[in-house]
Order: sequence, then C-alpha cells, then structure tokens
Amino acid sequence: MDKELQSFQEDLLQSIQQMKSNKIARATKVELTPAAAARAKVGLTQNAFAEMLGVSLRTLQDWEQGRRQPTGAAQTLLLVATQHPEALLDLH
Repeated sequence: MDKELQSFQEDLLQSIQQMKSNKIARATKVELTPAAAARAKVGLTQNAFAEMLGVSLRTLQDWEQGRRQPTGAAQTLLLVATQHPEALLDLH
C-alpha cells in the first residue's frame, strides 16, 4: 500500500477515535454582534426585525455581520430589544 494512503488511513482512524472519546481538537466560538443578539432575543426573522426597526434588510445584515455599526436611535432600539424584547413585540 502507498505510504501516503496508509498515513491518511491512520490519521482518519485516529480522528474517529478522538471523536468517539469526545476529545475536542478545536472549538470555534462565534460571538454574536449586538444586532444579532437583539434579533435572537426578539425571535424574529431578519426581514421582520429589519421592518420593525425601520431599516433595510441589507442594513440589518451588515450590522449582524459586523460590516457596519448602528448609530444613534438604532443603537437605542437594539438595546431595548436586548433588555426588553417584549416592548418591541408589543409594538409589532
């Protein structure tokens, strides 16, 4: 058998054994942006949340992906959504 193939098989078996023993080789933690956290608290789709905030879907996506930061009143609305999601839901 080719040495490269044998090495691949051994690595694969070792990986399977690690998975079965719950050993984590690498863990990825994704931090939510304030906009994504606020939307998660309210429990709406991106479309519905953007509409509720009075911004375009694209703007909300930019906030959630960290490409842009909300300013002024938008930051306040996101804070309200995070701390008191029921208040925004009552308005919806």
